[in-house]
Amino acid sequence: MLAKQPARRMLSAAILFLIAIFAVMPETPGTGRPQARWKFIAGTDRGLYGISFFNTLSPLWTGGSVRKLIKGRDRWIIQSDQGVLVSEDLLRWESRNSGLPVKTIKLYRDGEKSFETLIQEIKDLEIDSGDPDTMVCATKDTVYLTQDGGRSWRSLGMPPYRTNGIKAVAVAKLRTGNTGSGASRSPEPAEELTVFLSHSTYGVHYIQPGRNRAGWTELNTGIEKLETTGNSDEVSDIAAAAPSGQPPAIYAAQTFRQRVYRLDWERRRFDLVWTGGNSNTANNAPDFGTVDSLDIGAETLRFVKEGGIMEMGRTEGGPPSEAGKPGGPTPLPFLRERADLRSLALGMERHGMEASCIGLWKDGYFSGAEGEFISLSELWLLKEGAGSAAVTQAANREGLYMPANHAMEDRLFRPYLDLIEKRGLDMVVIDMKDDYGRLRFVPENPDLAEKGRVFRPVDIGSFLAAMKERGIYTAARIVVFKDPELAKKERGKYAVWDSRAGKPWAGYYDTRQPQGQGRKKNTAYEMEILPSTEPGYEILRTYYDERWVDPYSEEVWEYVASVAEELHRRGFDEIQFDYIRFPTDGQNLGDARYRWRENGMDMESAMLSFLRHIRSRISAPVSVDIYGANGWYRTGARTGQEVELMAPYVDVICPMYYPSHFEQDFLANSPPELRPYRIYYQGTQRTARIGRGRVIVRPYVQAFYLNVAYDRKYYNTDYVRLETEGVRNAGTGGLTYWNNSGRYDDIPLKTLGN
Repeated sequence: MLAKQPARRMLSAAILFLIAIFAVMPETPGTGRPQARWKFIAGTDRGLYGISFFNTLSPLWTGGSVRKLIKGRDRWIIQSDQGVLVSEDLLRWESRNSGLPVKTIKLYRDGEKSFETLIQEIKDLEIDSGDPDTMVCATKDTVYLTQDGGRSWRSLGMPPYRTNGIKAVAVAKLRTGNTGSGASRSPEPAEELTVFLSHSTYGVHYIQPGRNRAGWTELNTGIEKLETTGNSDEVSDIAAAAPSGQPPAIYAAQTFRQRVYRLDWERRRFDLVWTGGNSNTANNAPDFGTVDSLDIGAETLRFVKEGGIMEMGRTEGGPPSEAGKPGGPTPLPFLRERADLRSLALGMERHGMEASCIGLWKDGYFSGAEGEFISLSELWLLKEGAGSAAVTQAANREGLYMPANHAMEDRLFRPYLDLIEKRGLDMVVIDMKDDYGRLRFVPENPDLAEKGRVFRPVDIGSFLAAMKERGIYTAARIVVFKDPELAKKERGKYAVWDSRAGKPWAGYYDTRQPQGQGRKKNTAYEMEILPSTEPGYEILRTYYDERWVDPYSEEVWEYVASVAEELHRRGFDEIQFDYIRFPTDGQNLGDARYRWRENGMDMESAMLSFLRHIRSRISAPVSVDIYGANGWYRTGARTGQEVELMAPYVDVICPMYYPSHFEQDFLANSPPELRPYRIYYQGTQRTARIGRGRVIVRPYVQAFYLNVAYDRKYYNTDYVRLETEGVRNAGTGGLTYWNNSGRYDDIPLKTLGN
């Protein structure tokens, strides 16, 4: 027996040597068969990699981040932050972006600006499974089609809505019935190229671009709606495929509901084929859960959901079968969890990376015949919590906003300390650059006082000492682009400009009133009387209490970054930015001009450029305040506040889900008293999912009464308690109570278990 040991060791070594050769042997260009080299392929933020049986990495493309991997008949396609790339062998990649829009990012360092041109972010990319030359992709507001493998793209537009928010696209050739008329009538049903999109607010639409005057048609029958609205809740993905010569199958899934549908094209309706849960009657809110990345196989449908990858049979008449195993076809359960695929995806962590997508062959790694390729993306759903280590310090904080004036006198300051202790809070947000552009501290950097104005400053040293003594986390609130002080400096150099009046822009609205009635306020700048063309009347012009600086200005970014940098250095734990947006109010909004805007820049470019500049300067946790609607829907229309756009650059997002600010019947279904709970429970989870789990969601909780219909009937301490419970039950990263005057009598006690 001893004599045989060396021989066995030699045999084992030989086998390992042969496997190793297989793992690195070159592949024949055009075959598209990577399984002789790699166990699977993974896309990450650092590129595309092949992973061998020994779990070693082979870089395939490292020019950017990869969101999706698609296998065509004779090619590979990736959706990346560099646009669309195509390869025949996974080694040599060609950019296929002609006709796709680009954006310009402005960089500012050491007083010098430079520019970077990027392809607009592609939200989704799909191919026609029967014709890999036909592909569709979408940006936030436009769908594009190519029929030459991506060498040229043309716009198909989008449905005629004034808001962006495209989430997914798909394409297939579908039978449309007999076509033509009279002698030209086709005797057989024709196959017509059909493109689908899903929109965050307005659901699924389709277009048949080969037709004259083709337009988008709504296709939402059967898809579950958002309560109290007429809109289908967001569809996260649409998949269309015709595996093994079968007729095209089309499936859809939802972002905020555990639902999968199959499209009945003849009836133009979606039929529910899987649900992960029903209504949560205890909380009167639907079970939340995201389903995404639908992958259609010959017999099964695969998809990604929170914590797992699922596979379900899609053949009618019973469970599917899997061929190729000893003893013939083996019955599969109708629904099963693919722990093996989840393990592969999460296995990238051992290499210090997270997989955003994976691809592998269903029929084995060394099979010689073309088999079924599995491609799954949106793998962030497999992880729990925000991914960045930088958010640990900011996580699970519950606190309140403290007006800066109340931190200046002991008699006003002490009650806050008592309130924080009694209510079990551990965070304070305080203005350091307020809504009027005033600096509420004395800066050590003299340049800051030149652009701002020091006004009734807080003693930072004593304030922070009192907070730290009690273990209270501190966030310095900085109002960014709403800044009357900076807007009037240097003859309006930094201001949003009024192209009609030739001066700094200010939003206003006009109302008609009887002549001679006079002004309602004795402040000429807030109101003025104008003549009317209608006899006996005059125009009362009312200005909003807002003045704005140009979000495209690199000098504004630098000023804000310098303020934030000093505040962190002097001891604040977190920097919180508010009014990171464009102005939205005023019937003269069309007169606003942005003189610092460079060619190729848009709202998205301005926000990205600003956030990148901030991140290059600040190491502290960064939070941003956003409108509630921008956290609820995948859109930043009019404001530039897009959660998807911000998430890679910030640690905390703070949506203002104030029930008083939504339409008064929004989620006011029975029982209407639970409306505050529903808004915060659902809203908190929606923002987390739109942000792909990258950020803490710490909403602002309405702790104030507003004279609107719902508040007049229901606002009380229970109203605030329900909001708080909604956030906590959503299982995210904390909350902040907001009352502009600093009155917090309505904050509930923190009970056991909450």
